[in-house]
Amino acid sequence: MSKGHVADVIIIGAGIIGAACAQALARRNVNVLVLDAGWHGATAAGMGHLLVLDDNPAELALSQYSLQRWRELAPALPDDCAWRNNGTLWLAANAEEMAVAHSKYLNLLAHGEACELIGRAALHQREPELRPGLEGGLLIKGDGILYAPAAARWMLDAPKIRQQRAHVSEIDGTRVRLDDGRWLSADAVVLANGIHATELCPELPIEPKKGHLLITDRYPATVTHTLVELGYVTSAHNASGPSVACNIQPRPTGQLFIGASRQFGTVDPQVEGWMLAKMLKRAVDYMPGLAHLHGIRAWTGFRAASPDGLPLVGQHPQRKGLWLAVGHEGLGVTTAPATADLLVAQLFDETSPLAAQPYLPQRFLGEPAHA
Repeated sequence: MSKGHVADVIIIGAGIIGAACAQALARRNVNVLVLDAGWHGATAAGMGHLLVLDDNPAELALSQYSLQRWRELAPALPDDCAWRNNGTLWLAANAEEMAVAHSKYLNLLAHGEACELIGRAALHQREPELRPGLEGGLLIKGDGILYAPAAARWMLDAPKIRQQRAHVSEIDGTRVRLDDGRWLSADAVVLANGIHATELCPELPIEPKKGHLLITDRYPATVTHTLVELGYVTSAHNASGPSVACNIQPRPTGQLFIGASRQFGTVDPQVEGWMLAKMLKRAVDYMPGLAHLHGIRAWTGFRAASPDGLPLVGQHPQRKGLWLAVGHEGLGVTTAPATADLLVAQLFDETSPLAAQPYLPQRFLGEPAHA
């Protein structure tokens, strides 16, 4: 550690992204200081769904590599992380969506992903609570679930990692100023604080995308896989207005997580009754029995969305010494280990485990200015 430095690397944000980066650095014998303002952001609010998505090749590469990393980490995860390899069952409501399922199946199969097309009868056998008449689905077997706040805590529990509750008000290269006026310096600073990143770097093209979630009381387990409608692919990722999609996740406790909604243009954390009702109605359309269950808590969170749906991972081209790990939208938990590996490879100037180009901040922030 250089003289006058509080750590080799300062990480801003103790959510799953900051925690994964800290763990990867600590395993390289790097002294890390993690600063967190205690906002309890997307990691605390999300579903913890670990899934491979193939909307584009870069998303597929990142999520598939990261899922493999999660499976490698799984044996070491404490019980409170609630990791389960329960698979995702994408639901096709009609022939058109079944065609989407088939095309996803061929794409994922070609990339070595274990998956299976499920017909009408088999769908009812596997998930009897679903309404009759659905066309079928696509089961992605390697997907899973995780309780992300516990996973982040586990990642940060390492001898080389120090944590400090602090609000950063300014970044100047490899120095950060706390709101009490103190400056802290390191060899590098990593910004990994989700939607709050724009407070320190207003030039970042990150927009908050609000989501609602509800959790039910505990019931005898009736759902096996995480159930997501295939309409999610079109409604959630491409919609500019408010959208909902059926997303039902069984928790190891016997509870069900019910999502998902997306709204732009608001930073109001209040649960909105009309949006919650719309989201629950959508879930009940797929699983009528949900209407008879008790919901015990509803809440909202904000995903940090970039314009192309991919995160910004790499050195800020105009701010030497500042590294970015932001803009993961709803895939932060899924892609945390991959983000950490990508970032660390760049920090150490090593060959990256997967092509870094699609995720580099340059695509939005311009090329570095050369002296």
